[in-house]
This record gives sequence, C-alpha cells and structure tokens, in this order.
Amino acid sequence: MKDVSYNSAFITYDDDATWLITYADLMTLLLVFFVLLYSLAFFEKEKYKAKVEAIIVQIEHDREPKGVLEIFDTPGTPASKISIEDITGLRSRETTLIKTINRFAQKTGQDKSITTQAEQGKIIITVSGETLFSSGSADLNPSAFPVFNQMIETFDAFPEYNINIKGHTDNIPISTRAFPSNWELSAIRATTVIKYLVSKGVAPQRLTATGYGDIMPQVPNTTDENRARNRRVEFVLEKKETNN
Repeated sequence: MKDVSYNSAFITYDDDATWLITYADLMTLLLVFFVLLYSLAFFEKEKYKAKVEAIIVQIEHDREPKGVLEIFDTPGTPASKISIEDITGLRSRETTLIKTINRFAQKTGQDKSITTQAEQGKIIITVSGETLFSSGSADLNPSAFPVFNQMIETFDAFPEYNINIKGHTDNIPISTRAFPSNWELSAIRATTVIKYLVSKGVAPQRLTATGYGDIMPQVPNTTDENRARNRRVEFVLEKKETNN
C-alpha cells in the first residue's frame, strides 16, 4: 500500500509540473520574438538614415530648399529643410512637372518669361511672346530654341500628358499680307511651335494648336507692360483620357 501511495503521489507530481515546460517554451518564443523585433527595428533605422543621407547629398548638389520638415542633425551637413514628399517619394507627378519647369526657368534666368500654374486638373506653362517671336513675326527667335529643347525633355518624361499650344496677342491691330489680323498671327505662331516640337520627336498625336488673337488677355491692354504680358504662348498640359 505504501508503495502504491508513493507511486500515485509521484505520478500526480509529474502531472502538476508539466505546465512548467509549456511556460518555458512560451518564454523562449517571446524572447526570440522580441529579439527579432529589435533586429528589424535597427535594420529599418539604418535604412532610413541611408535614405536621408542620400537626400542631404542631393540638397547640397541642387542648392534648393525643399520644404517644411527639418532634417535631424547630421555632423558636417548644412541646416536644410525637405518636405514629407521628398522623404516618402509620394510627390505627385503634377508637382514634379511644375517644379522641373520652374527650376529650369530659375537656372536660366527666365523665371519672369516662363511661368507655370495648375488649374482645374491642367498644367499651364506660359512663355512670353517676346522670348519666342519678334514683333509681327511668326518665325522663332534663336532664344526660343534652348527653351523649347528643355521643355521637350520634360514633355518626353511625362508622356501621359497631351499638349494644347495656345497663341495669344495684344490688342494692337495687325494687317499685313501674311497676317490679315491677330487671329492669323496667333494661330500661325502656335502652329510654328508645333512644327518645331514634332521635328524634335514629340508625337504629333499629343499636340494641338489654337490661335486666340487678342480675345483672352491676361491683363487689360492699357499699358505697354500689360500688352507685353498678353503676347504669349501657352502650353496647356492635360492627362490623356484612359479607357476603362
């Protein structure tokens, strides 16, 4: 009887202690889990630092302030700012296109002759007529070629946009054999621009030309300065319609 009681007690003791094995396994798994989390967190941190250091190098190269988010202090780097979009890569194509044109205009000193704006889902690039054409002429000035060549590079990088080229004049009447009115002058100027773009490889299917004469002034034609603003060519970029 004593032996049986002893054996029963021994067996009961083994059954009560089995939870220790499960508990030890659980603790081991939790330890491995937290070690893994720590390793992943350290890896992402190093990756993030590498990305930000690459952005800092780009900022130093471009010498252009980027936006609203302070970069954390890094020895040997200037105090610069970047936007959330620069870090995450979520900047929209529209914003990138506008920034590309504006950067070119600033670097070439033509930021007063070339302006951009977004309006109702369209991007409008306005180029001063004096940059492109002489008074009363539809022949491109030599100064127009670098402008167009840079714009063509941008258009090639954004093939999802169609381009409507709009010619505008001031309200001073013209009446020549080639151009009976401002309507013809503005239309032929827009067509001249299209011909140049096509000659440089822009797909003609993306392009349209319209002449508006003096009926759509930006500002009243009351001064020489205002009339100069109204003499312009607009590149209206609109995304192609996609068939679902």
